[in-house]
Order: sequence, then structure tokens, then C-alpha cells
Amino acid sequence: MFGDRVKQLREAHNYSQVQLATKLHVSKQAISNWENNNIMPSIEMLVKLADLFGVSTDFLLERDNRRSLDTTGLTDTQCAHLNLIIRDILR
Repeated sequence: MFGDRVKQLREAHNYSQVQLATKLHVSKQAISNWENNNIMPSIEMLVKLADLFGVSTDFLLERDNRRSLDTTGLTDTQCAHLNLIIRDILR
């Protein structure tokens, strides 16, 4: 569920609920409510969460399990190397 995904990403980035709330300019209670699936964030906040964690909104909403990587500034050769590394990790 959405809340599980937010909590998983928050913990993967070593943020406490308070730290994440501060970054997003919301209350700690808002983070707690999202993680407990009590409420959903606004669309604007959903986009901010996706940008902060470097994932798509579809990933946050569990409509797509693929994560995205920002490859801005990388050459085609560097992107190809990243793809090879990812394939090796998945093996």
C-alpha cells in the first residue's frame, strides 16, 4: 500500500518522520497518517514525495514497481554501463 511504500523509502533514505516532514513542510502527523494509510497526500505533495525520493508517482502509488534513476548529464556510454551494472545486480 501507499503508506508502506512511503515508510520504506523514508527509512531507505535514513529520514525520521520529523525529518521528512521538515523537508516537505508538513507536520509529523501528516507523515504518520500517510504511512498508516489514514489519509492520502494531495497531488502536489505526491509529486514532491516522488521528486524527493527520485521515484515516479506511479511507483509511490504501486501502479509500477520500477524505480527511476536520474541520468541527466550522463553520456550514452555511462547509461549503458549503468544498465549493465543493474542487470548484474539482478542476477
